[in-house]
Amino acid sequence: MKKFNHIKSCLLLALLATVAIMQSACKKDATSSSKGTPVITAIRNYVAHPGDSLLSSVGTGQWIVISGKNLKGALAINFDGVKGSFNDAWFSDTSAIALIPAVIAFPTVPSDKLNTIQYITNHGQTTFSFPIVAPAPTISGVSNEDANPGDSVRINGLSFFFVKSVVYGGINITSFKSSNDGTSISLAVPAGVTQTGGIVSVETKSGKAATIYSVHNFVNGVLNNYDNINNFSWGSNTSNSTATYPGNTGYYGIMNASNVPAGDWSWWNGGRSININSAQWVPQANLKDTLSHYAVKFEISATKPWTNGSIQILKDYGSYAALYRPWKTASGATAAFTTKGWQTVTIPFTGFVDNKGFPATSLTDFLGSTGAGGIEFQFINDGSSTVQNFEAAIDNIRVVRIK
Repeated sequence: MKKFNHIKSCLLLALLATVAIMQSACKKDATSSSKGTPVITAIRNYVAHPGDSLLSSVGTGQWIVISGKNLKGALAINFDGVKGSFNDAWFSDTSAIALIPAVIAFPTVPSDKLNTIQYITNHGQTTFSFPIVAPAPTISGVSNEDANPGDSVRINGLSFFFVKSVVYGGINITSFKSSNDGTSISLAVPAGVTQTGGIVSVETKSGKAATIYSVHNFVNGVLNNYDNINNFSWGSNTSNSTATYPGNTGYYGIMNASNVPAGDWSWWNGGRSININSAQWVPQANLKDTLSHYAVKFEISATKPWTNGSIQILKDYGSYAALYRPWKTASGATAAFTTKGWQTVTIPFTGFVDNKGFPATSLTDFLGSTGAGGIEFQFINDGSSTVQNFEAAIDNIRVVRIK
């Protein structure tokens, strides 16, 4: 019996050794399928058949298919000298999928790297000449839609390269500065911006982008601004001091809380809430519009570091709520939040969710049949540690069409 077990053990070892040799051979074949210098012959659009087609140029943030040979074993794929994203496990010897970087600082790209795709593998590299163009600009927002004339603001977005014209609040801007990476344009608020404001637009060599909403418009859609539209009911303190929160325009509300224990949702205590009387959010005639086309906006100023706790925003103390906690990023990282002066916050209607985490199905589901109601800002401690000190100023609470 011992001899039989010994024979079985030897056979098992021999079998395992054979499998290991076969696996090693397979891995060797897989990794060495590309041996020569990589060659690029064409660039294709990365879309499902039959939309797959040859491209004559590409733009930033675009998925592409690189055709050629010896493409397996990629170590880096650079577009105008900037690293693209890829997964070599998806590649074959003749095809590679890559994502062009969303941001390429075109004005700073060295001339010898412009319009090039550099393909580097573990068995060689090649450089392929191909037009990489700056796409049309997009505007994601304005740093402070209520800044005073002369104050500095930023238009945020993408592809602000080779800018031909900038309009702010309906006024042509002659003095502005684009960031090197094309994600912002800095300018001083022109003196001619009126109370009803105007749109923001940016035109480049590649196209034009414009907001559908107006900056410095604190008439349409305003629920409360503590001044000429004052629906404030109760809760926080109010002030118009330029010393405490400089850069303000008139009165504003101040939310504050201290020594709030973990799990304390008693937002009605002290100055922890802003409660606004009923006002029209969306005109009844527009209640068939798409939910994602609207957002709640407001300006905030936080001079003291905000590190935990959340501002919960609701309509009529209702079933849909949005949490605003800028000290916490989408990835879960945390950093103390403060502002340099005032800044605009945008919370899309789709950011308001029920207790299961789902947004409303329609505007009437969210707002009711009249499209009107109150709004509440409530400071809660939904964290696991005590909030030692929280304070922030809030102004110009409004509903804006963003799409």
